[in-house]
Amino acid sequence: MASIGNVGSASNIQMDYMKLLTTQLKNQNPLEPLDNNQMAAQLAQFSQLQQLENMNSSFGQVLRMSQESYAASLIGKNISYLAQQKDMSIEQTEGVVEKVHKSSDGEILLEANGVLVGLEDVLSVR
Repeated sequence: MASIGNVGSASNIQMDYMKLLTTQLKNQNPLEPLDNNQMAAQLAQFSQLQQLENMNSSFGQVLRMSQESYAASLIGKNISYLAQQKDMSIEQTEGVVEKVHKSSDGEILLEANGVLVGLEDVLSVR
């Protein structure tokens, strides 16, 4: 089973399909031509896939922007979060958000009490 990361974009798949289709048309048996309806349906499916990819990308951008806006709104607010202690136990901790950071992989991190906290690790806001 292929993972999502190994699957090409709709544009790349569509280009590969068009190359294959062109080769098939060049080499088709004149007594058994390709079905035009089937080709049109497959092209329509590729178009739909490409539109879904574009929507997914747009939704991802909107989500990132709303997370960044939310994180910025937490500056100066008291949050509670789970933090690993020196004895390796996990305890609920509180702190005031001082800064917002963005890691190299795009993760939004809040700085509270000198500790970086993932936005998804925030339990409550006061």
